[in-house]
Amino acid sequence: MRHPGAYSGLLAGGLSGKTGPHSLPLARIKKIMKNSSDEVKMISGEAPIVFSKACELFIEELTKRAWMVTLKAKRRTIHKEDVAFAVINTDIFDFLVNLVTENSSKSEEPQPVMKA
Repeated sequence: MRHPGAYSGLLAGGLSGKTGPHSLPLARIKKIMKNSSDEVKMISGEAPIVFSKACELFIEELTKRAWMVTLKAKRRTIHKEDVAFAVINTDIFDFLVNLVTENSSKSEEPQPVMKA
């Protein structure tokens, strides 16, 4: 008999206690996982669920940081420049700095200030 995995609780609604369908499409997550490397052949049913939850937490954290930038600018709408500023000024998002600085350089908006 198969025992439930460590992340099986996510199937019933996740760590937050919410129930219902996942907000991110698991099939799309699985496709991204498979396309990440030619060596990835098999993916358990629980792995995309864990990735889904991780993506949700990532989006929530980045949104909170971008929202703080938006409030400092005395606005109520998050703009892409707010997200870029949040990425550039947060060490844990350093892996995204090239992405947001490339996209920002194409626009006419002022560039986010680099962290010291």
